[in-house]
Amino acid sequence: MIRVLRILNRFNLGGPIYNASFLSRYLPDEFDTLLIGGENYPSEKNSEYIPLSMGIKPRIIKGMSRELNPLNDIVAFREILHIIKEFRPHIVHTHAAKAGALGRVAAFAQKVPIILHTFHGHVFDGYFSKTRANVYKNIERGLAGISTGIVAISDAQQHDLAVKHKICPIEKVRVIPLGFDLEHFGVNREENRNQFRANYKINPDEIAIGIIGRLVPIKNHVLFLKAIKQLQELTTRRVRAFVIGDGECREHLLQMAHSQGLDFTWWPENRRLAPLTFTGWITDMAMVMAGMDIVALSSLNEGTPLSLIEAQAAGKPIVSTQVGGIENVVEKDKTALLSESFHEKEFSRLLAILVNDDALRAQMGNAGLQTIGKKYHYQNLANNTAGYYKELLASKRVAL
Repeated sequence: MIRVLRILNRFNLGGPIYNASFLSRYLPDEFDTLLIGGENYPSEKNSEYIPLSMGIKPRIIKGMSRELNPLNDIVAFREILHIIKEFRPHIVHTHAAKAGALGRVAAFAQKVPIILHTFHGHVFDGYFSKTRANVYKNIERGLAGISTGIVAISDAQQHDLAVKHKICPIEKVRVIPLGFDLEHFGVNREENRNQFRANYKINPDEIAIGIIGRLVPIKNHVLFLKAIKQLQELTTRRVRAFVIGDGECREHLLQMAHSQGLDFTWWPENRRLAPLTFTGWITDMAMVMAGMDIVALSSLNEGTPLSLIEAQAAGKPIVSTQVGGIENVVEKDKTALLSESFHEKEFSRLLAILVNDDALRAQMGNAGLQTIGKKYHYQNLANNTAGYYKELLASKRVAL
């Protein structure tokens, strides 16, 4: 039996938790996986229900959080060391930055044969000042040096890591796209659409535009709000905009909407009809996607955005900023219209194109349906990862 210790930053809703859960559940039977990770923040949607729904009971690491905290980090590091000694993994596979730092150092200290890290994005663009970003680059270069291999989730990310930021040689980076269960986005579409639109009082002639994700700076919701304001001058169609999610920037964004003169509501406290609705977290993404007519993303940086994968699986056209791994997920001008970051006029113009053209929305939505499910199926993720594990174990001649 090949023992794999999988370490996740924290159990918050997003692509990494699905990736870690599907890998923990669907690797071949010769693998025995233990999933561990930190607690989610109070402002984030807890996602422990995802592995639990697959029959996986994760182990929570107290003290492991996104922010640097020497005391908590030491506590988390010691617990990871203890788990490694107890579980004796052949492979330690970490996901995202904090888990990648603590987990890889602990695995190296315990002489684990195979040490892997998956970048689900990176903090080298759009997060910090140039000076601070360079500090993190140097840390990641050191961690890459003690890693057996690095997993990138897109070709664009592989290029960023190996060529643009020079974290490690390109031959050390294996591209393995994320995997999801997307079949439920094609089931009960009409019923889900009717339910969402009834819940939020959306009239049949109104175009619903949704942006889904954590309300944090890197997601750049300010661009979305400015574009929605400008959109009002570019169309005569009735439009409803939905900000789906929650996070540390909620109050700032509510104030931003007010300063823009947008009529909005924070739905959990005031369920009234408004052109702009902040919904908070919603877990039923199949219902959300069915209810939308256009899905937007305004991020400053992305790895493989789950919301755009789900949008295409639901047959929805997309307007997004052209950053990170976006072009590995969508097909420009076929399934998505892409804008540069910070260009709210361009972003609003692209939204207006889709709002004003029913046929184009249908055409682009159907194009997404044709390809997305095959590329990002969870079984492909599991098979590709298992193959990589075996390749590395053989190259290291690990005794099993």
